[in-house]
Amino acid sequence: MALDKYYTITELTREFGISTRTLRFYEDEGLIHPERRGRTRLFRSADRRLIQEILRGRRIGFTIAEIREIIQVYRDPPGEAGQLRLLMRKIEEKREDLRQKRKDIDDTLVELDNIEESCLTRLAEIGVNT
Repeated sequence: MALDKYYTITELTREFGISTRTLRFYEDEGLIHPERRGRTRLFRSADRRLIQEILRGRRIGFTIAEIREIIQVYRDPPGEAGQLRLLMRKIEEKREDLRQKRKDIDDTLVELDNIEESCLTRLAEIGVNT
């Protein structure tokens, strides 16, 4: 891929299956910085890769603020090494959050089973067939 290749907003929305509003939002949030030629936004290959990573971050549950922080750490010292350490910390936090959610769901399913069993028992006690 040529370093000087530019992508239009239409090309990127089609490629990633997102709306122009999404790209404008990422721009407004300072996550991407396309070049402007008149009213046209032109995205570099680096912008395209960044959009890909933003979308990946969103898919795994990172907030816009978390994504912004990860991007900013890369741009400023300590650079890539700091970014990778931050990303690893965020990944572990996300894992713990998901483990807790899974435990909460499992606990809720057990509780629902118990309540259902109680209902069935009581229905049988009052002579109602299910």
